[in-house]
Amino acid sequence: MDKPPAVDRRKFLGALGVTVGGGGLAGAGLVAGPKLVKAAVEPPKGKIPDTPYKTGHITFLTGPANGLGEAGRKGHLLAAEEINAEGGLLGKRKIETIFADESAGTDGNVKELRRMKLSEKIDLFTGIISSGNTPALGPVAEELGVLTLFNDGCTDFLFDKAVPNPKYVFRVTNIQSADGVTSAIGAAKAWPQAKRVGSIQPDYSYGRNVHEHFVLAYQRLVPGATLVSEAWPKLFSTDFTPHITKLLSDNPDILICGLWGGDYVAFYKQALRYGLFDKMKVATTLAFGGPPHTIGKDHPEGVLAGVHANYFFQHPAKGLWPANDGFVQRYQKRWNEYPSFESDGAYAALYLLKAAVEKANHLVGGWPEDDVIISMLEGMGMDTPAGYLYIRPDNHQGYKDTVIGMTKNDPKYDFPIWDPTSIITQAGPRPQRVDRCGRLDQEDLAAARLTVPSCLINGNRVRIRAGAVGCWMNS
Repeated sequence: MDKPPAVDRRKFLGALGVTVGGGGLAGAGLVAGPKLVKAAVEPPKGKIPDTPYKTGHITFLTGPANGLGEAGRKGHLLAAEEINAEGGLLGKRKIETIFADESAGTDGNVKELRRMKLSEKIDLFTGIISSGNTPALGPVAEELGVLTLFNDGCTDFLFDKAVPNPKYVFRVTNIQSADGVTSAIGAAKAWPQAKRVGSIQPDYSYGRNVHEHFVLAYQRLVPGATLVSEAWPKLFSTDFTPHITKLLSDNPDILICGLWGGDYVAFYKQALRYGLFDKMKVATTLAFGGPPHTIGKDHPEGVLAGVHANYFFQHPAKGLWPANDGFVQRYQKRWNEYPSFESDGAYAALYLLKAAVEKANHLVGGWPEDDVIISMLEGMGMDTPAGYLYIRPDNHQGYKDTVIGMTKNDPKYDFPIWDPTSIITQAGPRPQRVDRCGRLDQEDLAAARLTVPSCLINGNRVRIRAGAVGCWMNS
């Protein structure tokens, strides 16, 4: 795909299309929701087998990341239970899931995927949190010919390099490069005078991606910003004291933090003892990435709390988006806790499959082959708890609104939430025309791709993709 032309730098912020708080929400197109043509519900056509539809789901079930993994498992199970309560897919095929622990490591996960397909005969593969695992599993899924809906593992590398021409592999989460840029946009709006930048990131591909994209975008949005401190703790560290003292010694105005899961909880609690949050502004990409109740009321207010640029249960706000209202209510009733972005992604993935299977059945009758299901997934748009989800037909990547907000304590909750007036969104595409199968027409498909101009950031081109932001390095 040709790179879009650069634009005048004065138009950059306008091109980003940032919206803030309740007033900005309407501008993001969320109040009314996407105006998709909803076809009447039709009974399944042809003969449908009643054999179970077997799904393999790998996620973190143990270790410091198991909070995120459990949230995804619960979202997956809730969707499966709801679908099965209606008889299953096409009213006949109930979903059965085999779970495995992502903590086995990349090689172990590859072996487990092969076992699931070859021995367990799974029909669908879902899950995966780590961006270090999807590039290894994607090519194997293609080799095995197993339909795959990754819930996370959002590295850009998956579809840029590992699986550049996917057939079986799809992903529902926003791309990884959205994380750093979304945080940079929020930080630049909140603290435009913060020039000295510090960075603490997990020392692997995700942390390096966040660091690169935040610094590039922030330096463009805040002229004169300079990087003065870096800290690179190993993933799943427990002692962040040396990194905290180094950051304090370097005295940045603002800190970008890409730590997640148990790592972030350990970091913020240790940082409190050193008064770090009183001495610098803090922007994060995943502070609110885990189940909401895992962050204590001791967490400081006024921290820019990221959710992997995907979803937090407060947004879309109650009463504005029925898909989220119902999901939060049902999830809380089922699990006695609030959902996270992992819950939303796993839940949405099964409903995406359900919608594709139903559309394929209405086209060809009977139980559709994977090729027909895939053709329905390509270019599909669907209402999800997070908002409108769009699957690009060329690279099978999902796009939705990016979102971030400031932490605030509210007596109604046992954990910090977002200040509703601080929520910042980047609106994804809002196509309005679909064909009889529920897919976008060609005009909308073209409009939903790279329609926002790009710009240069210190020799690096930044562009906005449908529903998320991405950067690539010029050679």
